Amino acid sequence: MEEPRLNPETDQEESGELMQLVGFVIGKELFGVDILMVQEIIREMPFTTIPNSPDFIEGVINLRGNIIPVIDLRRRLNSSSEKSPVKNIWIIILNINNRVAGFIVDSVTKVLKVPAQSIKPPPDIVVSGLQSQYITGVCRIDERLLILLDFNRILLVDEIKKLRGLNDN
Repeated sequence: MEEPRLNPETDQEESGELMQLVGFVIGKELFGVDILMVQEIIREMPFTTIPNSPDFIEGVINLRGNIIPVIDLRRRLNSSSEKSPVKNIWIIILNINNRVAGFIVDSVTKVLKVPAQSIKPPPDIVVSGLQSQYITGVCRIDERLLILLDFNRILLVDEIKKLRGLNDN
């Protein structure tokens, strides 16, 4: 897969602050998350399904003695009702408000350095739906749009309580 590059307009030295993001792909869309939230990125980790869990929770993994819930980000974002491909699973382990969770994505690109001023707020029509409240901004990378996600908002309060229960087991 060709790795995305910043467009020439933003490649120039700019006096603004650079944000470092981990880029990942779900379907055909390019997403990004603040690198400071990323604990690690793993591949091909077996997980255990949890009965009566929300449909977007794939299960839990045992990562060096820590039980971590794994969320299928494709299903959580409603980008498709189908599960993520079983082959070549990438799991991004994030620390969200001192709770660790894994998110299944299709692939991981690389660390992207994006000038903060190049990030634009998402169009109002995109964030008008409650499910889109976790999109914090968009910016152009090559000929594609990078969608920035706020993982602090991806899970609703009651879902966080359920995850806490999984973490505490």
